[in-house]
Amino acid sequence: MSQVCGSLELSTQARAHGRVEIDDVSIVYDGRRGTRSVALQPTTQTLQPSSFTALIGPSGCGKSTLMNAVAGFVVPSTGAIRIDGEQVEGPSPQVGVIFQQYALFPWFTAIGNVKFALKRFALRGAELEQRALQALAEVGLAKQARKFPGQLSGGMKQRVAIARTLALEPKVLLMDEPFGALDAQTRLSMHELLLAVWNRHRPTILFVTHDVDEALLLADTVLVMSASPGRIVRSYTIDLPRPRKIEAFGPDLLGIRNTVLALLKPSEAIEDDA
Repeated sequence: MSQVCGSLELSTQARAHGRVEIDDVSIVYDGRRGTRSVALQPTTQTLQPSSFTALIGPSGCGKSTLMNAVAGFVVPSTGAIRIDGEQVEGPSPQVGVIFQQYALFPWFTAIGNVKFALKRFALRGAELEQRALQALAEVGLAKQARKFPGQLSGGMKQRVAIARTLALEPKVLLMDEPFGALDAQTRLSMHELLLAVWNRHRPTILFVTHDVDEALLLADTVLVMSASPGRIVRSYTIDLPRPRKIEAFGPDLLGIRNTVLALLKPSEAIEDDA
């Protein structure tokens, strides 16, 4: 597995946390008049502890549905999802979720939003303040702690959302197109930030994106889903050191990039690898 430059040594125990097993999971919704809609075909995949996996596929293929099932927001129609051997039966503090929309409380300051998330740990007073401020400092927002969301840029809001989630120290971090609403320059800076915090904490990341270059820049493994009803049909291992640059992509990575781009075209049918 490739590593982020300047990575810290992790204990064997820390590396063992965050194994995600998706075992023959399908999701079917009941519609009106007895109709049924298949949102996700039977899917099996294992995410190793501390790995960084990107999930990409055509619009509406079920990427977010699969992520929501791992988060415990959606109950699988068949199969099971396990984290470190324990079946997912609902939302858990062990699983952090970051969406494209920041979902910050506008009436709380940046530090207030982080404190609100930390209240589940029954922290009080100086301890609560210190832990929230530490989380904001980690994403470069210590000086913005007393500002309200309306006073922050889009990138800063997403940094608050990341700080709020990481403060809970989740084993698994799910990210649903978290940088899709940001401009190109801000997105690149957020990539650097994400890799830095992943390097320090090493949660298992499942990163949903529609951007092929983003997937190749960030992930160890890129999973490609078929069109709706989706299923995982391709898996690519990206064994290159970070940081990566698009202009430095070699022939192998460019080949993967072109193949995935072709597969995402509506006219292309994605078939399972033999």
